[in-house]
Amino acid sequence: MLKSSNYLVHRFPEHSVGTSTLKVSNLGFRFGSVEALTGISFEVSVSERLAVVGPNGAGKSTLFKIIAGVLKPTQGLVQIYGYEPKGHICIAYVPQRNLVDWTFPVDVADVVMMGRVSKLGPLRWPSSKDWEIVHHSLELVEMEGFAKRQINELSGGQQQRIFIAQALAQEAELILMDEPLTGLDFNTQQDIFRILDLLRQKKVTVIIAMHDLKLASERFDRVILLNKRLIGIGIPEEVFVPENLSLAYGNHLRMFTTKEGMLVIEDTCCEEGDHLHA
Repeated sequence: MLKSSNYLVHRFPEHSVGTSTLKVSNLGFRFGSVEALTGISFEVSVSERLAVVGPNGAGKSTLFKIIAGVLKPTQGLVQIYGYEPKGHICIAYVPQRNLVDWTFPVDVADVVMMGRVSKLGPLRWPSSKDWEIVHHSLELVEMEGFAKRQINELSGGQQQRIFIAQALAQEAELILMDEPLTGLDFNTQQDIFRILDLLRQKKVTVIIAMHDLKLASERFDRVILLNKRLIGIGIPEEVFVPENLSLAYGNHLRMFTTKEGMLVIEDTCCEEGDHLHA
Protein backbone atom coordinates (compact mmCIF):
# COMPACT_ATOMS: atom_id res chain seq x y z
CA MET A 1 0.00 0.00 0.00
CA LEU A 2 1.50 3.32 -1.04
CA LYS A 3 2.25 5.72 1.77
CA SER A 4 0.83 9.24 1.93
CA SER A 5 2.70 12.05 3.59
CA ASN A 6 2.02 15.72 4.16
CA TYR A 7 5.74 16.42 4.03
CA LEU A 8 5.74 17.48 0.39
CA VAL A 9 2.27 19.04 0.29
CA HIS A 10 1.88 22.82 -0.20
CA ARG A 11 5.61 23.43 -0.55
CA PHE A 12 5.25 25.10 -3.96
CA PRO A 13 5.05 28.87 -4.50
CA GLU A 14 1.51 30.18 -4.70
CA HIS A 15 0.07 30.82 -8.16
CA SER A 16 -2.90 32.86 -9.24
CA VAL A 17 -6.19 31.04 -8.80
CA GLY A 18 -7.33 29.59 -12.12
CA THR A 19 -3.89 29.73 -13.73
CA SER A 20 -3.24 26.73 -15.99
CA THR A 21 -0.22 24.61 -15.17
CA LEU A 22 0.79 24.62 -18.83
CA LYS A 23 -0.21 26.74 -21.80
CA VAL A 24 1.15 26.01 -25.28
CA SER A 25 0.37 28.53 -28.01
CA ASN A 26 0.94 28.00 -31.77
CA LEU A 27 4.07 25.96 -31.11
CA GLY A 28 6.32 24.96 -33.97
CA PHE A 29 9.75 23.35 -34.29
CA ARG A 30 12.05 22.52 -37.18
CA PHE A 31 15.16 20.35 -37.41
CA GLY A 32 16.86 22.23 -40.25
CA SER A 33 14.41 21.95 -43.14
CA VAL A 34 12.36 19.21 -41.47
CA GLU A 35 9.18 20.35 -39.76
CA ALA A 36 8.82 18.36 -36.51
CA LEU A 37 5.88 20.23 -34.97
CA THR A 38 3.50 22.86 -36.31
CA GLY A 39 0.63 24.91 -34.90
CA ILE A 40 0.38 23.12 -31.52
CA SER A 41 -1.91 24.84 -28.98
CA PHE A 42 -3.41 23.46 -25.76
CA GLU A 43 -3.72 24.05 -22.02
CA VAL A 44 -3.37 21.67 -19.07
CA SER A 45 -4.99 22.20 -15.68
CA VAL A 46 -3.53 21.73 -12.21
CA SER A 47 -3.35 18.03 -11.15
CA GLU A 48 -4.58 16.86 -14.56
CA ARG A 49 -3.25 13.60 -16.02
CA LEU A 50 -2.77 13.90 -19.78
CA ALA A 51 -1.62 11.24 -22.28
CA VAL A 52 0.15 12.26 -25.48
CA VAL A 53 -0.36 9.57 -28.09
CA GLY A 54 0.87 9.20 -31.66
CA PRO A 55 3.05 7.07 -33.94
CA ASN A 56 6.83 6.94 -33.82
CA GLY A 57 8.21 10.21 -35.18
CA ALA A 58 5.05 12.16 -34.31
CA GLY A 59 7.01 14.70 -32.26
CA LYS A 60 6.09 13.55 -28.74
CA SER A 61 9.65 13.64 -27.38
CA THR A 62 10.35 16.92 -29.16
CA LEU A 63 7.25 18.46 -27.59
CA PHE A 64 8.34 17.33 -24.13
CA LYS A 65 11.85 18.73 -24.57
CA ILE A 66 10.42 22.09 -25.61
CA ILE A 67 8.08 22.18 -22.61
CA ALA A 68 10.99 21.25 -20.34
CA GLY A 69 13.11 24.05 -21.81
CA VAL A 70 15.69 21.70 -23.33
CA LEU A 71 14.83 22.83 -26.87
CA LYS A 72 13.80 26.30 -27.99
CA PRO A 73 10.74 26.38 -30.28
CA THR A 74 11.03 27.75 -33.79
CA GLN A 75 7.76 29.57 -33.23
CA GLY A 76 5.10 29.94 -30.59
CA LEU A 77 5.13 30.13 -26.81
CA VAL A 78 5.21 27.77 -23.83
CA GLN A 79 4.20 29.03 -20.39
CA ILE A 80 4.38 27.20 -17.05
CA TYR A 81 2.13 29.02 -14.61
CA GLY A 82 2.54 32.08 -16.81
CA TYR A 83 6.34 31.87 -17.12
CA GLU A 84 8.61 30.58 -19.87
CA PRO A 85 10.06 27.13 -19.10
CA LYS A 86 13.75 28.03 -19.29
CA GLY A 87 15.14 27.72 -15.80
CA HIS A 88 11.71 26.90 -14.33
CA ILE A 89 12.53 24.61 -11.42
CA CYS A 90 9.02 23.18 -11.04
CA ILE A 91 9.34 21.00 -14.20
CA ALA A 92 10.66 17.45 -14.01
CA TYR A 93 11.44 15.59 -17.24
CA VAL A 94 11.76 11.79 -17.19
CA PRO A 95 13.29 10.61 -20.51
CA GLN A 96 12.81 7.24 -22.17
CA ARG A 97 14.61 4.50 -20.26
CA ASN A 98 16.63 3.44 -23.31
CA LEU A 99 18.23 6.91 -23.38
CA VAL A 100 19.62 6.58 -19.85
CA ASP A 101 23.12 5.22 -19.22
CA TRP A 102 22.35 2.54 -16.64
CA THR A 103 26.01 1.49 -16.38
CA PHE A 104 26.97 4.71 -14.55
CA PRO A 105 27.94 3.74 -10.97
CA VAL A 106 25.54 5.69 -8.76
CA ASP A 107 23.29 4.63 -5.92
CA VAL A 108 19.56 5.25 -5.66
CA ALA A 109 19.76 7.97 -3.00
CA ASP A 110 22.21 9.99 -5.11
CA VAL A 111 19.95 9.70 -8.17
CA VAL A 112 17.06 11.12 -6.13
CA MET A 113 19.33 13.84 -4.72
CA MET A 114 19.94 15.00 -8.30
CA GLY A 115 16.40 16.36 -8.11
CA ARG A 116 17.60 18.79 -5.42
CA VAL A 117 20.36 20.33 -7.54
CA SER A 118 18.22 23.28 -8.68
CA LYS A 119 17.33 23.99 -5.04
CA LEU A 120 20.91 23.87 -3.78
CA GLY A 121 22.42 26.63 -5.85
CA PRO A 122 26.14 26.96 -6.62
CA LEU A 123 28.79 25.75 -4.18
CA ARG A 124 26.31 24.37 -1.64
CA TRP A 125 26.40 20.78 -0.45
CA PRO A 126 23.18 18.96 0.43
CA SER A 127 22.03 19.65 3.96
CA SER A 128 20.36 17.27 6.38
CA LYS A 129 17.06 18.79 5.27
CA ASP A 130 17.84 17.91 1.64
CA TRP A 131 18.61 14.30 2.59
CA GLU A 132 15.42 14.17 4.65
CA ILE A 133 13.44 15.22 1.56
CA VAL A 134 15.22 12.53 -0.48
CA HIS A 135 14.32 9.82 2.01
CA HIS A 136 10.72 11.02 2.27
CA SER A 137 10.50 10.91 -1.54
CA LEU A 138 11.78 7.33 -1.57
CA GLU A 139 9.30 6.43 1.15
CA LEU A 140 6.40 7.81 -0.89
CA VAL A 141 7.22 5.47 -3.79
CA GLU A 142 7.99 2.57 -1.42
CA MET A 143 11.68 2.40 -2.33
CA GLU A 144 13.23 3.56 0.95
CA GLY A 145 14.89 0.16 1.43
CA PHE A 146 16.81 0.56 -1.84
CA ALA A 147 18.60 3.84 -1.04
CA LYS A 148 22.09 2.33 -1.12
CA ARG A 149 21.50 -0.01 -4.06
CA GLN A 150 23.08 0.75 -7.42
CA ILE A 151 20.50 2.10 -9.86
CA ASN A 152 21.53 -0.44 -12.51
CA GLU A 153 20.62 -3.33 -10.17
CA LEU A 154 16.93 -2.39 -10.19
CA SER A 155 14.15 -3.63 -12.44
CA GLY A 156 12.56 -1.34 -15.02
CA GLY A 157 9.57 -0.61 -12.80
CA GLN A 158 11.79 0.14 -9.81
CA GLN A 159 13.90 2.51 -11.91
CA GLN A 160 10.75 4.38 -12.92
CA ARG A 161 9.80 4.72 -9.26
CA ILE A 162 13.22 6.22 -8.55
CA PHE A 163 12.77 8.83 -11.27
CA ILE A 164 9.37 9.73 -9.83
CA ALA A 165 11.02 10.04 -6.41
CA GLN A 166 13.59 12.35 -8.01
CA ALA A 167 10.74 14.54 -9.31
CA LEU A 168 9.19 14.58 -5.82
CA ALA A 169 12.52 15.61 -4.30
CA GLN A 170 12.69 18.38 -6.87
CA GLU A 171 9.24 19.50 -5.66
CA ALA A 172 8.08 19.50 -9.26
CA GLU A 173 4.59 20.74 -10.08
CA LEU A 174 4.69 19.44 -13.65
CA ILE A 175 6.14 16.03 -14.50
CA LEU A 176 6.78 15.01 -18.11
CA MET A 177 7.33 11.27 -18.61
CA ASP A 178 8.43 9.97 -22.00
CA GLU A 179 7.07 6.42 -22.49
CA PRO A 180 7.59 5.32 -18.86
CA LEU A 181 5.30 2.29 -19.20
CA THR A 182 7.00 0.70 -22.21
CA GLY A 183 8.27 -2.80 -21.41
CA LEU A 184 6.60 -2.98 -17.98
CA ASP A 185 4.24 -5.82 -17.13
CA PHE A 186 0.62 -5.19 -16.11
CA ASN A 187 1.19 -5.33 -12.35
CA THR A 188 4.16 -2.97 -12.53
CA GLN A 189 2.14 -0.54 -14.64
CA GLN A 190 -0.58 -0.57 -11.99
CA ASP A 191 2.03 0.21 -9.32
CA ILE A 192 3.13 3.24 -11.34
CA PHE A 193 -0.47 4.43 -11.67
CA ARG A 194 -0.96 4.17 -7.90
CA ILE A 195 1.99 6.53 -7.51
CA LEU A 196 0.47 8.84 -10.14
CA ASP A 197 -2.76 8.86 -8.10
CA LEU A 198 -0.71 10.02 -5.12
CA LEU A 199 0.81 12.80 -7.25
CA ARG A 200 -2.68 13.95 -8.18
CA GLN A 201 -3.52 14.30 -4.47
CA LYS A 202 -0.49 16.58 -4.19
CA LYS A 203 -1.77 18.77 -7.07
CA VAL A 204 1.03 17.64 -9.39
CA THR A 205 0.24 17.73 -13.11
CA VAL A 206 1.48 14.70 -15.07
CA ILE A 207 1.86 14.44 -18.86
CA ILE A 208 2.89 11.07 -20.29
CA ALA A 209 3.89 10.15 -23.84
CA MET A 210 2.77 6.63 -24.72
CA HIS A 211 1.70 4.21 -27.46
CA ASP A 212 -1.00 2.22 -25.69
CA LEU A 213 -4.36 3.67 -26.75
CA LYS A 214 -6.32 1.36 -24.47
CA LEU A 215 -4.37 2.42 -21.41
CA ALA A 216 -4.65 6.06 -22.42
CA SER A 217 -8.43 5.64 -22.67
CA GLU A 218 -8.75 4.00 -19.28
CA ARG A 219 -6.37 5.89 -17.00
CA PHE A 220 -6.14 9.50 -18.21
CA ASP A 221 -8.37 12.55 -17.86
CA ARG A 222 -7.69 13.70 -21.41
CA VAL A 223 -5.57 12.67 -24.37
CA ILE A 224 -3.69 14.45 -27.11
CA LEU A 225 -3.46 12.75 -30.50
CA LEU A 226 -0.35 14.03 -32.22
CA ASN A 227 1.39 13.58 -35.53
CA LYS A 228 3.52 16.70 -35.99
CA ARG A 229 0.32 18.68 -35.53
CA LEU A 230 -2.46 18.49 -33.00
CA ILE A 231 -5.08 16.15 -34.43
CA GLY A 232 -7.27 16.07 -31.34
CA ILE A 233 -7.40 16.88 -27.64
CA GLY A 234 -10.12 15.97 -25.17
CA ILE A 235 -11.62 12.98 -23.43
CA PRO A 236 -10.53 9.69 -25.07
CA GLU A 237 -13.91 8.72 -26.51
CA GLU A 238 -14.10 12.02 -28.39
CA VAL A 239 -10.51 11.97 -29.66
CA PHE A 240 -10.01 8.29 -30.51
CA VAL A 241 -12.51 8.22 -33.38
CA PRO A 242 -11.70 6.51 -36.71
CA GLU A 243 -11.19 9.75 -38.66
CA ASN A 244 -8.65 11.13 -36.16
CA LEU A 245 -6.85 7.81 -35.79
CA SER A 246 -6.48 7.48 -39.55
CA LEU A 247 -5.03 10.99 -39.73
CA ALA A 248 -2.55 10.16 -36.97
CA TYR A 249 -1.47 6.67 -37.99
CA GLY A 250 -2.27 6.39 -41.69
CA ASN A 251 -1.35 2.98 -43.09
CA HIS A 252 0.18 1.95 -39.75
CA LEU A 253 -3.27 1.54 -38.25
CA ARG A 254 -5.80 -1.23 -38.70
CA MET A 255 -9.28 -0.87 -37.21
CA PHE A 256 -12.06 -3.40 -37.01
CA THR A 257 -15.21 -3.94 -34.95
CA THR A 258 -15.87 -7.09 -32.92
CA LYS A 259 -19.24 -8.80 -32.80
CA GLU A 260 -19.77 -7.07 -29.44
CA GLY A 261 -19.41 -3.72 -31.18
CA MET A 262 -16.01 -2.84 -29.71
CA LEU A 263 -13.61 -0.89 -31.92
CA VAL A 264 -10.24 -2.66 -31.86
CA ILE A 265 -7.14 -0.82 -33.01
CA GLU A 266 -3.94 -2.52 -34.15
CA ASP A 267 -1.02 -0.11 -34.20
CA THR A 268 1.63 -1.70 -36.42
CA CYS A 269 4.19 1.09 -36.07
CA CYS A 270 5.02 0.54 -32.41
CA GLU A 271 7.30 -1.72 -30.45
CA GLU A 272 6.70 -5.41 -30.24
CA GLY A 273 4.20 -6.19 -27.54
CA ASP A 274 2.25 -2.94 -27.99
CA HIS A 275 -0.10 -4.22 -30.68
CA LEU A 276 -3.68 -4.69 -29.57
CA HIS A 277 -5.60 -1.77 -28.11
CA ALA A 278 -9.27 -1.20 -27.62
